[in-house]
Amino acid sequence: MFGSIKAFISRAMEDANQRKNVEQRELLIVTAALLIRVATVHSELSNIRRARLHTIFKSHYGLDDTATVQLLVDADAVARSAVDLYRFTRQLNELLDDDGRRRIVQLMWEIVYADQRVNEFEENLIWRAADLLGVSSRQRVELRQRVVAGIKNLAAMSA
Repeated sequence: MFGSIKAFISRAMEDANQRKNVEQRELLIVTAALLIRVATVHSELSNIRRARLHTIFKSHYGLDDTATVQLLVDADAVARSAVDLYRFTRQLNELLDDDGRRRIVQLMWEIVYADQRVNEFEENLIWRAADLLGVSSRQRVELRQRVVAGIKNLAAMSA
């Protein structure tokens, strides 16, 4: 009897771990797909932005080079097949809390500022995505200013 209870608990824990791994993978793909969508809203993915995406997923999510490359390939396919932003934001709203959603908006700003050229299409896409993620206009602007300030600090340190 105790053996069957122990086996049941073990299977339940394995199922929970598998669900958590699936959710984590889903979160990574959806996040990367949204960032790719932002990075390519007006043109193909530049080498600078591709490198920034690679750095983000290695440093923020602890992926190695191989896993990062595969994630970006998978996410690119998802980004190209999606017809609207809701596909991404719905899942992110389910998987993330408020801080996590604000972090996604900050990452979007980091991607578009990677080459220090932001256009109205990128601004509009981030505005719409932030709105769908429940990030207020004030927070979106503050996140943008934070990214710009970080870039200026890096430039000052390099000079």
